[in-house]
Amino acid sequence: MLKFWMAPGGLHVEPAETGDAKEMARIHGQSFYRGWPSSDFISFVEDKASPAYVACDARRRIAGFALIRMVADEAELLTIAVDPKWRGKGVGRALMDAVFADLMLSPVRRMFLEVDEQNTAAVRLYETLGFSTISSRKGYYARPDGSAATALVMARDLG
Repeated sequence: MLKFWMAPGGLHVEPAETGDAKEMARIHGQSFYRGWPSSDFISFVEDKASPAYVACDARRRIAGFALIRMVADEAELLTIAVDPKWRGKGVGRALMDAVFADLMLSPVRRMFLEVDEQNTAAVRLYETLGFSTISSRKGYYARPDGSAATALVMARDLG
């Protein structure tokens, strides 16, 4: 079955391929203090329990990606990142919409995620997508200055 979802700016969302790993690692490294290596993304993309999605143009230039893990009837957003030049243009929301649409075809009925409580843009996006904070984890994220950030644990029912 072909999986393909529309996204803004002439982009679309589709399942990631192993050849996307290097670009996913680049974008992740621009988005987080501790970016993951491309070998991690290859492992995730090859694992059927961790669907990955890329927002890209017709020439497969990647603007962002989302990676989830599914276990029984639950899913976790492992990471989502958007290239800095595409931020604020609806790419993150399009990726999440594609994830939700795909999960509706699975047994997954609840999704979880962690987000830095100071990442107000991400928290706002997740809240508009129906997530609510269920707990927090102090010291969860390392920061470049040696401090540690609190993660909000958020959840959403899928239907």
